[in-house]
Amino acid sequence: MNGRLAGKVAFITGAARGQGKSHCIRLAQEGAAIIAVDLCEDMDSVNYPLGSPADLADTVAQVKAIGGRIIASKADVRERYQLLAAVEEGVKEFGGLDIVCANAGILPIKNQDPMSFVDALDVDLGGVLNTVAVTLPRLGAGGSIVLTGSTAGLMPNSVSNPALGPGGVGYGMSKKFIVEYCEILAVIVAPRMIRVNAIHPTNCNTNLLHNDDLYHIFRPDLEKPTRDDVMPAFNHFQALPIPYVEPVDISNAVLWLCSDEARYVTGVNLRVDAGSFIKWPNGPQ
Repeated sequence: MNGRLAGKVAFITGAARGQGKSHCIRLAQEGAAIIAVDLCEDMDSVNYPLGSPADLADTVAQVKAIGGRIIASKADVRERYQLLAAVEEGVKEFGGLDIVCANAGILPIKNQDPMSFVDALDVDLGGVLNTVAVTLPRLGAGGSIVLTGSTAGLMPNSVSNPALGPGGVGYGMSKKFIVEYCEILAVIVAPRMIRVNAIHPTNCNTNLLHNDDLYHIFRPDLEKPTRDDVMPAFNHFQALPIPYVEPVDISNAVLWLCSDEARYVTGVNLRVDAGSFIKWPNGPQ
């Protein structure tokens, strides 16, 4: 541990897999105690595996393996009382709260069911609002809130593809909301010396990207595209010649925003996108 977050306590949602798991490990490497939550079950509208109890247990094991402190529980970001219970348990265990990572998110494009739209908004937007609501009263001066958005939320045409269906619309609306929400909330909490920032990743090497539904979006010309089939399309999306960023690339940005190195950085919508936004200023066509 290098200690950039020594003595701090971080609450992280969506902690069983993907970016959330990576955030838990990376912040723990720098000395933060972790309060981790995840739904730990799949959703009918999502056609890729979400985090499981075993995945969350693995997050705990990996944090403890590096000497970190962590308390983890099953909690649904759509249910404010569940998040509140997890926060209260963690604060009691570790003595306070300094960092909030509203990370949990889904992209439900399994079918054209209107519930996909509802599920996307409930998790990707409602989950952020609920996370802020239960943690803000417990943050003091120096507190840091980091919201997970998406480069898609910054691009005008990135979620207009009808193939994405109602769930894609809900995802896009949620991520677009985060852009303005970050800036407004940052102003509101600034007198308390609490900072709010958002990170907007491009394609990231997680299950949200690597699934049959999204592969078909990138290669609609193929009936059953494979990972190898979509890699050229993934590379084309970024300005830098890479197919996607890794979860740890996002975690490193979270770490900086939560550290004292960024003590006066607030209201920032930070792109970690390998240049996808500047390559597609009017959105991908």
